[in-house]
Amino acid sequence: QVQLVESGGGLVQAGGSLRLSCAASGRTLGTYTVGWFRQAPGKEREFVAQITQSGISTSYTESVKGRFTISRDNAANMVSLQMNSLKPEDAGVYYCAARPSGIYNFRNRNAASYENWGQGTQVTVSS
Repeated sequence: QVQLVESGGGLVQAGGSLRLSCAASGRTLGTYTVGWFRQAPGKEREFVAQITQSGISTSYTESVKGRFTISRDNAANMVSLQMNSLKPEDAGVYYCAARPSGIYNFRNRNAASYENWGQGTQVTVSS
């Protein structure tokens, strides 16, 4: 299995930016589809973005389109999430997740399809 560690969370004012990183170990991340999910207090974990193993295709939840960008560096075994124009509703714990490529259709955004998870990083957005 691949182990994932997120970093880059913190406190930012509304309109600000953060860059989250997901570092992998144990296996090469280049054979995995990687996603970012978030969970606000009292709410269910929700899909944010995902990227194919090659990085050619990406997918975003509607509320972050045009503001967030997911990218990957397979040589560095890392996936990043650049978050711009942050809003208070973007706050929560952000989780990186990975699933072996080719098992699920890329359009599947279900958290249950991801078998490897990081511990999460907190993002707080002040208004």
